Order: sequence, then C-alpha cells, then structure tokens
Amino acid sequence: MTKILFVCHGNICRSPMAERVFRAMAEKEGRAAEFEVASAATSREEIGNPLYPPAARLLRSRGIDPQGHAARQVTAADYAHYDHLIVMEEYNRRNLLRLLGDDPDRKVSRLLEWTGRNADVADPWYTGDFEATYADVTDGCAALLQKL
Repeated sequence: MTKILFVCHGNICRSPMAERVFRAMAEKEGRAAEFEVASAATSREEIGNPLYPPAARLLRSRGIDPQGHAARQVTAADYAHYDHLIVMEEYNRRNLLRLLGDDPDRKVSRLLEWTGRNADVADPWYTGDFEATYADVTDGCAALLQKL
C-alpha cells in the first residue's frame, strides 16, 4: 500500500481538496485499496476546522463528498508513516522541512512536479479562484495516480 499525505498551509482548502480528488480518482479506477491518503497543515491556525466552505461547495459540485474533514498539523511521525508528503507550493515545502528537520528519504515533493511543471498550486484563500485550484489539483492528482 502506498501512503500519501497532501500538505498545505492550513489544511482547509488545497490539501483536503487533493486528498479527496485523489481518493475519488483511485476509486474510479478500482485502485482505492492501493492507497492510504490523508492531508495535513504546516501551521496550527486552522486545527480542527472543516473544509473551507467554497472548497467544500466546489467538491460537492463535482460529486466528491467534502464531509468529515478536520484540519490537523503534520507531525514528525507522519514522515515515518507516509511514503510521499506532497505539498502544494514551495512555501509549504520550506515550512514542512522546518517542522521535520530534513528529508533524508526524499519523500517531499510539490504536487505539480508530478505533472512535469515547476509550479505551485495557487492558494484560493488569497486568489478566491477555487476553479483554478481545482484544475491544478486535478492535473497533479491524475499525474500522481498514473505514476504510482
């Protein structure tokens, strides 16, 4: 089983979107049993909060259930547990490495690196463009699923 942890700043928009999109894609391909998928934050500011309402609405509009999410912060134990820690942007990578100390097993990557793009998933908290974020997350998750 491949274990994947999606990581963003607050764990209320991008990383839980990626978690649910990846899970839906894996289920659609009959591969859900191959993966353990979760998400977490690099910060503590949103701990316990559900998906941000616009993100939840967008997922629901695509037939993906947004319920049951509670933001949590990544821990050192996550590094040992997960095979891949996939961040949404370079800022998340820097913060994650500050929390973890290092990445000796090269488990940390940016989601859009899996597509071959050297780009960040824009933060809809600031842009307000949840559609663009969803498109990036979908592209990244599709590439990740294909390569695993």
